[in-house]
Amino acid sequence: MAGLYIHVPFCTKRCLYCDFFSNTEMRYKEAYVEAIGNEMALRKTYIRNETLETIYFGGGTPSQLGEEDFHKIFKAIYHHFNVSDQAEITLEANPDDMNPEYISMLRKFPFNRISMGVQSFHPEDLRFLNRRHDREQAIRAVELCKQYGITNISIDLIYGLPNQTRQAWEENLDMAIRLDVPHLSAYHLIYEEGTALYKLKEAGKVRPIDEELSVSFFSTLIDRLVEAGYQHYEISNFARPGFLSRHNSSYWTGEKYLGLGPSAHSYNGIDREWNVSSLPIYIKGIENGLPAIESENLDLYTRYNDFIITGLRTMWGISFTDIQTKFGEKLLSYCLKQARPHINQGLLLQTNDKLILSKDGIFVSDGIMSDLLWV
Repeated sequence: MAGLYIHVPFCTKRCLYCDFFSNTEMRYKEAYVEAIGNEMALRKTYIRNETLETIYFGGGTPSQLGEEDFHKIFKAIYHHFNVSDQAEITLEANPDDMNPEYISMLRKFPFNRISMGVQSFHPEDLRFLNRRHDREQAIRAVELCKQYGITNISIDLIYGLPNQTRQAWEENLDMAIRLDVPHLSAYHLIYEEGTALYKLKEAGKVRPIDEELSVSFFSTLIDRLVEAGYQHYEISNFARPGFLSRHNSSYWTGEKYLGLGPSAHSYNGIDREWNVSSLPIYIKGIENGLPAIESENLDLYTRYNDFIITGLRTMWGISFTDIQTKFGEKLLSYCLKQARPHINQGLLLQTNDKLILSKDGIFVSDGIMSDLLWV
């Protein structure tokens, strides 16, 4: 099993909080699409000819691509890779791009999952975040996807905005539940260095919410969605049964994946690779047959730490058998020793062969994971 990630860096404008690599220079689009196909030819052996079970178009704004772009990319994918008949194929999209004409075009391709960056249903939040869409466009986009036969829909929401109230956050969750989207990802607003949001904070123009309110938002998120029938299967992700993100789950369970496009990361169980975060340099490297890539060989302890950080985030937790098989008796004994205080406090649950975060443990997960890491 393996996954393919394609980073589409184009955006018409940059959101206030975004620190993902993106570019508003649409003049590069044709050369970018050509480079994606050529990168497949150059790097397809990275995942050792394993069948693709998931394909994910992320961004940036992948819904800035058109029919001819998708035609070229999918032609290259099916030429260079074996793709499972049951593959999950996801497109990230902006709600305002999802009009009837665009969705009708998407149905010509094997997309079977749409992930939309809604972020909020409140107009003031959307203006603050510098989002392109409005509340009505977000609601309409979900409804249109269903009308055109795309029922595997995910939306992203952001909480912890300056001046956001508990009532406003609950209203966002209520709307998501009423729309009956089968998957929801919710993230706390982060002030990443280098973003416009970070600069506003440094200038004293915005102030992060206090920790107590932040915890309250997260608690409300869990309670409301679990009550509505969603599985809390990863710290920030919720899904109705049968609608877990298979692509993102593969990251958390250590499956191989190949990342294409500028800034995209790859992992094959032995090393990590990542493309340069520059569209012109990326394109030039592919044209010359020498991709601009950096890599890191993962030693035993780094792989163990990755296993802890990714696995403990999920409802499946981490397996003692897996630790012993993959990393040996020494690291298994270390993990058990470090976990014992958290087990005694009820923050970690030991069930047969596994360690899983308890509900209380989820709120202090960063500290628990840190204690289990090899340093």
